[in-house]
Amino acid sequence: MLPSTHAPRFPVPPRYIALAGPTASGKTAVALAVAQLQPVEIVSVDSALVYRDMDIGTAKPTAAEQAAVPHHLIDILDARDSYSAAAFVADATRLIDAIRARGALPLLVGGTMLYFKALFDGIDAMPAADPSVRARLDAEAATLGWPAMHARLAQVDPVTAARLAPQDSQRIQRALEVWESSGQPLSSFHASDTKAAKAVDGGVLVSLEPEDRAWLHGRIAERFDAMLAAGFLDEVKALRARGDLSPDLPSMRCVGYRQAWDMFDACGDAPPDAKALNELRERGIAATRQLAKRQITWLRSMPQRTVIACDAPDAVQTAVQHIAHIAREATPA
Repeated sequence: MLPSTHAPRFPVPPRYIALAGPTASGKTAVALAVAQLQPVEIVSVDSALVYRDMDIGTAKPTAAEQAAVPHHLIDILDARDSYSAAAFVADATRLIDAIRARGALPLLVGGTMLYFKALFDGIDAMPAADPSVRARLDAEAATLGWPAMHARLAQVDPVTAARLAPQDSQRIQRALEVWESSGQPLSSFHASDTKAAKAVDGGVLVSLEPEDRAWLHGRIAERFDAMLAAGFLDEVKALRARGDLSPDLPSMRCVGYRQAWDMFDACGDAPPDAKALNELRERGIAATRQLAKRQITWLRSMPQRTVIACDAPDAVQTAVQHIAHIAREATPA
């Protein structure tokens, strides 16, 4: 059900507003429109926007958009580095307090649902990453394939395996790593009351979701084509030319970058031909659709959200009006 044009009254004014949605759902347009009406600062909730020199493939807000309203957690890391949900919660907590102290409203915008869940629910304490275990799992996967690794995970942690696709290499690897490092399934940590990072209370979640999935698929295809036209492949070439990056890094696992990296690996020194480019386009769009599907599944597990149909003709106006009503209660006096 779509929200009414008037937001509910809150017993305690919200401390921040979270605007979530799958890729290409129009979050940036809504956030910038809200910023024209209310004193807000935007905190990015995106595991790809944290990386410098990854602008086109991440659909990063333009320099003009970032100049129009303060943005945070964009371009804070080199592509060699990793970022975590725990680091995000720590950064977001600090920023929410600082933004409110400046008399503005924190508007948290993005599509990394793990970060939103960590923000609202906290993070379960679990073993830290073990590079040696991870390297061995990668080597085994290179021989056996990720579906076989997924089948192995199903034997030791059926709960986690049931929610992961057989090709979801990053999450399968992490689940197996946790099992081998601790002797306990990843799902047992999610069920624990012990939190590595506490939930950040006082937030209101607004979600942009399509009623017609075909509409979102069309937007995804248009965005991927626009990325290619804007020079995405040159961006990936520049990243590869550094010599210190690999497709196993979290930055290069981002949708689009991984597919482009694989294409360049297959082409060698030769420029990609029309067939290679068409295959890249198809694989990139398919991977982005899968990402959007996972994002929507995550959102549906968050019952506290207010859903706005992002494919409605008046979606931006409806979302802006709804958020503006909440913002008037939430903005610090």
